[in-house]
Amino acid sequence: MIRLQGVMKQYQMGDQTVHALQGVDLHIRCNELVAFIGASGSGKSTMMNIVGCLDRPSSGQYWLNGREVATMSSDELALVRNQEIGFIFQSFHLLPRASALDNVAQPLIYRGIKLRERLARAQEALNKVGLGSRMHHRPNELSGGQRQRVAIARALVGNPSILLADEPTGNLDSATSLEILELIKEVHAGGQTVVMVTHEPEIAEQCQRVVRLRDGRIISDETRAGSAA
Repeated sequence: MIRLQGVMKQYQMGDQTVHALQGVDLHIRCNELVAFIGASGSGKSTMMNIVGCLDRPSSGQYWLNGREVATMSSDELALVRNQEIGFIFQSFHLLPRASALDNVAQPLIYRGIKLRERLARAQEALNKVGLGSRMHHRPNELSGGQRQRVAIARALVGNPSILLADEPTGNLDSATSLEILELIKEVHAGGQTVVMVTHEPEIAEQCQRVVRLRDGRIISDETRAGSAA
């Protein structure tokens, strides 16, 4: 499903070149639950952005579902992000004046889906994450955990093949973090491929596969049977 070969990413900061990724090789299969873990500056967020088609490698190759991403136009990449990838962010990225229902329905607007179907699918997604009774509340009327559940519902509403979660528990207390992690594991158990960025070892250890990064390189890649059960 996801294959990176010799991927490098460089940024120019003034007169300094930052080597964010340095020759990364990675293969993620369908229905894996994978954590990218590393300290700040390790390259995990850069790798997430490349996997999510939010950024392009400076060199190397990236195949997504059998297609080389470098050959895609900007419009094709936008379509891939909308139809094949669901994003969950640490800061939720919800529209503050919109209800939970409208926030979840938003990605379907860009698919040209009619209002009635958009709202029906958004309601179904909110029910799945346990927020059916809060669908008409705005983000400021919800707890942090509830806002993250809305964000997960929004990521899932389009039935993407890949779910990318960038520090999904980073702004939550420990009890709520465990609830969100259990929800993500339920999503994975339902057949979703999930890739998660975290700096928390206790979160990464709940995943079936842990990819550790340091200085833009993969330093270990461990698969643990039964860890995502």
